[in-house]
Amino acid sequence: MPEGAAPERPRRRRLGLRAHLLALLVPAMVALLAFDSIQDYLHYSTAVTKAYDRALLQPVIALDESVGLDQDGTIALFRPSAVTSMVQLIDAKDKYVHVGLVPLDAVGNAAGPQRLLLGEADLPGQPAGLRASAEDGRGGSVVLYDAQYRGAPVRMAEVQRVVRDGAGQRQQLRVQAAVGTGWRERARDTVLHQQLIEDSRMVLAMMLVVWLGVAWTLLPLKRLRDTLRQGSARRLEPLDASAVPREVAPLVEAVNQHIADHRRLLQEQAQFLADASHQLRTPLAVMMAQAGYALREHDLASMRETLQAIMDQLSRSRRLSEQLLSMAYASRAEEDTEPLAIVDLNGLAREVVLQYLTLALEMKQDLGFVDARGEDADESEEPAHTGPAVPVRARAAELHEAFANLVHNAIRYTPVGGMVTVRVKGGGIVEIEDNGPGIPSEFREKVRQRFYRMANAESGGCGLGLAIVDEIAAMHGAELVLSDPPQGHGLVVAVRFREAAAAA
Repeated sequence: MPEGAAPERPRRRRLGLRAHLLALLVPAMVALLAFDSIQDYLHYSTAVTKAYDRALLQPVIALDESVGLDQDGTIALFRPSAVTSMVQLIDAKDKYVHVGLVPLDAVGNAAGPQRLLLGEADLPGQPAGLRASAEDGRGGSVVLYDAQYRGAPVRMAEVQRVVRDGAGQRQQLRVQAAVGTGWRERARDTVLHQQLIEDSRMVLAMMLVVWLGVAWTLLPLKRLRDTLRQGSARRLEPLDASAVPREVAPLVEAVNQHIADHRRLLQEQAQFLADASHQLRTPLAVMMAQAGYALREHDLASMRETLQAIMDQLSRSRRLSEQLLSMAYASRAEEDTEPLAIVDLNGLAREVVLQYLTLALEMKQDLGFVDARGEDADESEEPAHTGPAVPVRARAAELHEAFANLVHNAIRYTPVGGMVTVRVKGGGIVEIEDNGPGIPSEFREKVRQRFYRMANAESGGCGLGLAIVDEIAAMHGAELVLSDPPQGHGLVVAVRFREAAAAA
């Protein structure tokens, strides 16, 4: 890298269409599937819990219904083995039951120790304030709750009710069944694991579908790319938009429009070069012939006359070269990035008039200027002090070239002793009026074309003046208008800036 040169910034690699779609769709799919999995997991957990709770309630209610009075009037448990077998059917490792009686006093408080009828004596009781889940049909309340027993979590079902023995003594009956919750956690983990596997498969399948779908969708574009690579750069044929997706068709149409514009530009450039070559070849051939004649001439006066003819031809050729350069500049001015500035149309037109006063005097013509500020305007006042008389947004050099072409054309086509008037009006209008031969209305569109000259034109022009002015005017949002003067003899050429271009 050259010393002092700024280091080249690494080019950022742009993501492809597949990567963009995957970056957009995959997080959304993962979020949706995660939300759906969580909902399914919660619903499944609730359903599993309810199913196992129903299985746990059945032995508790059966044990409750198995409690009754023995022959001696004591409260006893009948057929306990048949009921406990129901507990053994529950799919759980840790299973416990409890059936106990506690004597009550007159106010309902415990009046003695508990009498264990079946099972474990130390199963934890229900928490305070727990609402009953159901009724057992015998006046007892059924509750379900989670607890800890022997250092492990358990799910418990409990029925409590008041019973009387044969002597009428009130006793609190408590029937409990407990199972470990490991079965429930394992079921939840299994469902969650299966759900994650299914969701991962779904995400991978969607990624594959997106990848293959984009690849299949881009096949017409790849064929279009191959067609462009195989085609000749000189042919500039339009692309076939019939096989591309509908969403891409506007892009292909825009590319075709760009190709058509480029072809038109190349054709105009080729035509311009051909016309310019033709226009330059003719005066060069004439000068070559005149120079050869001068070399063979021995008479000094005749030689001077031939040299003068060569000088006149060189002057016309120089004018042609200047106009060719102006035409080339006007043709590429659409790409010019120079911003428009406020230009005083009145002062610019006056500068052009002063520039061509000498040429008008040589032609013995009356070259006049009508100031937009009126006849009493002080021409010595600078716009910097008074402000622009007719402000427009433009590039001053280009407008100067346009007005110079118009004034030069008017002087050249106006006969000796004629009149040329440059008139500036408010609102962005500049008129150049002469009393020359004029241009018939049927030719006023053709004279805007490059190198077009009327058959009866007496001047040695090249037919570029009005074409240059027309392009510069269009570039500034103005229009070139050709009309007849009020007296009906001559021509009025006006450059009128549209309202959007005026800087009033």
